[in-house]
Amino acid sequence: MAPNLGLRQSMQLRQQLVMTQRLQQALKLLQVPTLELEQILRQELQGNPLLEEIEPEDEIEEETKQDDELSTIEETERESAPEDVERDWGDSFDEGFRGVSNERGYDEDDDLERPQKYIPSGQEALADQLQLAVPEGLERKIGEYIIGCLNGDGLLTCPVNEIATYHEVEEETVEAVLRVIQGFDPPGVAARDIQECLLLQLGAKGLEDSEEGHIIRHHFEALKNRKFADIAREMKITAKDVQDIALRIGELDPRPGMAASDEGARVIVPDLEVVKVDEDSDEYAVYLNDSNLPRLRVSQAYEGKTTPNDDAVKFIDEKKKHAEWVIKTIEQRRRTMIRVMEAIVEEQREFFEKGAIALRPLTLQQVASAIGMHESTVSRVTRQKYVQTPRGVFPLKFFFSAGLDSTGGGEVAAKAVKIMIQEIIGGEDSGKPMSDKKIVDILQGRGLKIARRTVAKYREQMGILSARMRKQF
Repeated sequence: MAPNLGLRQSMQLRQQLVMTQRLQQALKLLQVPTLELEQILRQELQGNPLLEEIEPEDEIEEETKQDDELSTIEETERESAPEDVERDWGDSFDEGFRGVSNERGYDEDDDLERPQKYIPSGQEALADQLQLAVPEGLERKIGEYIIGCLNGDGLLTCPVNEIATYHEVEEETVEAVLRVIQGFDPPGVAARDIQECLLLQLGAKGLEDSEEGHIIRHHFEALKNRKFADIAREMKITAKDVQDIALRIGELDPRPGMAASDEGARVIVPDLEVVKVDEDSDEYAVYLNDSNLPRLRVSQAYEGKTTPNDDAVKFIDEKKKHAEWVIKTIEQRRRTMIRVMEAIVEEQREFFEKGAIALRPLTLQQVASAIGMHESTVSRVTRQKYVQTPRGVFPLKFFFSAGLDSTGGGEVAAKAVKIMIQEIIGGEDSGKPMSDKKIVDILQGRGLKIARRTVAKYREQMGILSARMRKQF
């Protein structure tokens, strides 16, 4: 029987969450770090006449008023919401931030409004040096092309002959411009491979004819494989001498482009802070590090004012509703971030007492269940966020880790296992480094169930060489 390929119409009923503009923007505010949020709020202040910043002397009174209003709103929402519907960020907002211009003026005397100091990217810094070193014309265009062909490590990714063909010049012309750029800061930049990069750095130090230069130039493959005995025989020196030379070579930078990446320098400002209540207790308090954020309220400047037409009334009403939404959204963000961090502290209390080796396995779903929110909400809170703790500054993602079984029936966090491996290797005899199998035996002796390939994977993730490569003479 032939299949019926005709068109049909049917109806079906299904539930679907629509990501409206306001919902999308509310979720974005939850995700952005504090520094970016400050810029967004100051743009909102500039673009909405119904928003105003609270003066320091009025802040306590206004915060109390806002807390009361928010509690009333949340109580009303809980009473009106169905009992089986989980309240979360996805249920609370239905429209989005209006577009605001990035063009704005800054008060030079206002530290909060002044933008971050501009730090040029690596390519921009090289372009500035090129303008001083090479006169305007074809050679500068070749230089700009070369700089544009550098990768994140500062190495040249385009062959010289291709650059010459593109500009219709001889390869010698390109080589001459390349040598000029290779003399720029940082030393080693614009090399065609790591070997040339290291030689350029030695040349900048006047050590191109040194033992380091000889080994890099004539024994580079043996050096990479740490075949010190082979190099020693050819150079008629001891393996210990070769090892010492290799250590000096190791002080050079194989990725000079990383010294000035294309993103410029990044300043980490913790979004949250965890502090111990007092030395005699194991209780910790969580604070939001948002002192630089402007405190907002709805302006009363238009209350009771007569308006000339309906358009003005509509404009003021829209701006007022949007201002109220901004204030509510920011307060919701503050509470959500603190709740997530408090749940992390509760789950990882041993970390705050004993350090990273005491980290427990933790998932986003565990934290979400503990605070009654969706896993995606916790994921947004922990993304791009940092916390200041008594043990240092950590990204929130640091506290989440898979686990390994132990013979005691519990689990140990993978990050804690990595620290154990690092400590074991750090305490080994450098003349007789431990194999991965030996490390497995030690960890199993501590009650961990772990395979040799897992140890090798963790070791490689931490950038630790194999036992043969770690051997010292």
